Amino acid sequence: MQITYREAIVAAQREALAGDPRVILMGEDIGAAGGPFKTTQELCAEFGPGRVRDTPISETAFVGAALGMAVTGYRPIIELMFADFMGVCFDQIVNSIAKHRFMCGGKLEVPLVIRAIGGGGARFGAQHSQTGETWVRQFPGLKVYCPATASDAYHLLRQAIADPDPVILLEHKALMSVKGDVDFACRDPDLTPGPRIVRSGQHVTIVSSLAMLRRCIAATDVLSRTGIEAEVIDIRALRPFDTSPIVDSVRKTGFLVAVEENHELGGWGSDVIARAITEAFDWFDRPPVRVTLPDWPMPYSPTLEDAALPSVEQIVAAVQTER
Repeated sequence: MQITYREAIVAAQREALAGDPRVILMGEDIGAAGGPFKTTQELCAEFGPGRVRDTPISETAFVGAALGMAVTGYRPIIELMFADFMGVCFDQIVNSIAKHRFMCGGKLEVPLVIRAIGGGGARFGAQHSQTGETWVRQFPGLKVYCPATASDAYHLLRQAIADPDPVILLEHKALMSVKGDVDFACRDPDLTPGPRIVRSGQHVTIVSSLAMLRRCIAATDVLSRTGIEAEVIDIRALRPFDTSPIVDSVRKTGFLVAVEENHELGGWGSDVIARAITEAFDWFDRPPVRVTLPDWPMPYSPTLEDAALPSVEQIVAAVQTER
């Protein structure tokens, strides 16, 4: 069935609310307003304000409250209207939620989901355009998923809700209206999603996440006309961090390009490249390349924002880099 990324998120939450009375949604303006990006639309009317709760503008408070709910029998889903706001409640996320089960000797589960909506391209400026990918992936105790398609927006959220441990689901605001096929009948029990090959090729491996996936696919169409067939991989999960399909692809192509909507310093692309070099050094025909944001905050100016985001042209140029 063809639905939008936004509709897939709503569908997964509706299914969870209907199937389990312990599921509670919390966030700013998610009730009658349906969420700032309409990712909880009509859910308050269906399930009531007790199950779909508007919160005060205090991420530290309601994210902390969600931890208390999770360890006492509920399964809260938190919406952070901008992924940037993870910075407001960072202590709750990395010092409490991520570590709680460990510090309790494994006796308590923390079935909690944080949906954080981020990314550039929508003219929200420096403080409301970050994806947050590199902020949380280093901490044991968290799982971090990055759905780039409507199908993954639905299935990864379903898996996150069912998980006994905390999951951060990073969604991209530029993908909300993008349609894709979603198989509602599929009930894959796998709770550790890994990289997925979305286009096969033999000349270069391109790895991406979130909104960059569509740009990479568009770049492969350009490259194909020049005789270069690229293999595109959607990384999907940043923790757990499974790079084996990427390494296998590099052994076939001999060249790796990582494309991410993060700054170069500390980005996940460096870890992908490090693992690929460690495990497949002898298969590289040329040095790997990274395509990232420039080393400055996201501009508000539409012209400058467009220039900052990795473009199809940049990806093509990176692949065509001489040896």
